[in-house]
Amino acid sequence: MTDRRKDRPWLMRTYAGHSTAEASNELYRRNLAKGQTGLSVAFDLPTQTGYDPDHLLARGEVGRVGVPVSHLGDMRRLFQDIPLERTNTSMTINATAMWLLALYQVVAEEQGADIAALQGTTQNDIVKEYLSRGTHVFPPGPSLRLTTDMITYTVNHIPRWNPINICSYHLQEAGATPVQEIAYAMSTAIAVLDAVFASGRIPEERKGEVVARISFFVNAGVRFVEEMCKMRAFSRIWDEITRERYGIENARQRRFRYGVQVNSLGLTEAQPENNVQRIVLEMLAVTLSKDARARAVQLPAWNEALGLPRPWDQQWSLRIQQVLAHESDLLEYEDLFDGSRVVEEKVSALVAGSLEEIDRIQAMGGAMAAVESGYLKSELVASHAGRRARIESGEELIVGVNCYESTEPSPLTADLGTAIMTVDPANEARVVAALHTWRDSRDEARATEALTALKKAAAGTADLMPATVECARAGVTTGEWSWALRDVFGEFRAPTGVSGAPVAVTAEPGTPLAVVRDAVARTARDLGAGRLRLLVGKPGLDGHSNGAEQIAVRARDAGFEVVYQGIRLTPEQIVGAALAEDVHCVGLSILSGSHAALVPDVLARLREAGAGDIPVIVGGIIPNGDAVELRAAGVAAVFTPKDFGITEIIGRIVDEIRKANKLDPLEVLA
Repeated sequence: MTDRRKDRPWLMRTYAGHSTAEASNELYRRNLAKGQTGLSVAFDLPTQTGYDPDHLLARGEVGRVGVPVSHLGDMRRLFQDIPLERTNTSMTINATAMWLLALYQVVAEEQGADIAALQGTTQNDIVKEYLSRGTHVFPPGPSLRLTTDMITYTVNHIPRWNPINICSYHLQEAGATPVQEIAYAMSTAIAVLDAVFASGRIPEERKGEVVARISFFVNAGVRFVEEMCKMRAFSRIWDEITRERYGIENARQRRFRYGVQVNSLGLTEAQPENNVQRIVLEMLAVTLSKDARARAVQLPAWNEALGLPRPWDQQWSLRIQQVLAHESDLLEYEDLFDGSRVVEEKVSALVAGSLEEIDRIQAMGGAMAAVESGYLKSELVASHAGRRARIESGEELIVGVNCYESTEPSPLTADLGTAIMTVDPANEARVVAALHTWRDSRDEARATEALTALKKAAAGTADLMPATVECARAGVTTGEWSWALRDVFGEFRAPTGVSGAPVAVTAEPGTPLAVVRDAVARTARDLGAGRLRLLVGKPGLDGHSNGAEQIAVRARDAGFEVVYQGIRLTPEQIVGAALAEDVHCVGLSILSGSHAALVPDVLARLREAGAGDIPVIVGGIIPNGDAVELRAAGVAAVFTPKDFGITEIIGRIVDEIRKANKLDPLEVLA
């Protein structure tokens, strides 16, 4: 033992929420009892994208990847018996962040809390939604206004709250290199701070208070030395920007404050037990270096590539943190890497590369302009395509996926039906019924008046937060708040980045892609078509489009004409596009668990339109049992994360097109 005094551990969170507010509340209270020191709320996709659970686009999505919160009553139940004045709460919510914070504030007030004492974070970085996560609603300008209004409101009324955490996490999930991750996040921070200070609502002497409340949410991959250096580079650049660009003299206010969820992109469906050691290594990247240590950590579960983790799986991830913090001696020492030549060289290289990219983005007009031009998205799609190509070629090794594939049967996945958590399909109907009861019982006149005031504020220049808080108190629903702002601001469909992405895999003679290109061309000739046409569709609210984009890019490079209209489409819209474009195959990408409701709908609509012979393939996080049911319903092929060979998938698509059109099979080597 030692006499050294231990540092205080980071906040330990578990990203959680599912089914209903009541079920999630029970889960939160259990997690807190297990030693979790902060809450991290996962909201379902309708809540994140501003739809009530009875909206057409919400079908199949309610309570799947998080908790549905439609109104003040849901928020009350979500935090029942949890004292918000003494709880540090992180909420993963972006386009509707202002709305959820307003609900949270009102519930805290009802508990008797002093809202000035509330601590926590709203994930409120809309730029990365346009680039990677896809839960945006409004165009960039109005979205930045919502963020600005939240920041100025919280500085004045909820001063201990972090009104935004700028998320590089999802950028890495979309393929960003460390330099891109740093540069794009910092460019977003510059855009946000410039807008806040240009609003005229922050006196010069309070600028440091704003900077001190800006937090970040980052990713940490398995290359933990590089990732640790990335965090030190982040810290160095943030200190420089806040000091030189904004004149912040107080070093404490310039401190780089971040929370982390370690990488989910690298979790594998194959040999999923290997994910445990990946998670541990990734956690070390953000905890080993005291001078760049995360203030809050949440770890994914070993089985997230298979489906929704169970409470036991989340407990395992929490215990990983607790063992490091309480059993090891890590927190007893000063920074372990001070004076390291290797670390300093790597950090300096990351800083130089990131500053160069930041300058490039600023020359374009800043982060918002780089989003609207498609530059940032195209760069990410290209980086992700490069990574996938390296994995397929074996240049980048993934244990259990493209090397060391032989394995003993795993007792963890012996019964896949119980290895993940499932949401009762009847849950959605119960949530919808409860929503209708809420609407019927509220003061309708007050709700209408509050929405009218919100629209008036949105049409002008007033801070939208006070009007939003009144909407919360008046019983307005998530969808009503969002549609009121849609009526004023409109909606935004972000660039897909597919058309501008360069070729990542060559088609030189003898290569797998060359073989597939030949098969595509031969099949087009056999069908008397100029080119084979593939529709890549994203039904429902799942905005994680990385996989769909990679399929679209590789199919393009293989000679397909690709129809890809981006995210958030109804089955009716997808079938309409398939018919209008006369496609030869429909590919659906769904990672949210809504495949059981949405895929059969697409199949039925194709049959009703007389196009039931068009093969439909599906990709996503799809349990084996569901895959069997989808194939029985008429799906031609199902692909999951274990199918990492994209060129091989494109070859399989050609096979299914030939089979559906009764052409002789071709031997496609991929």
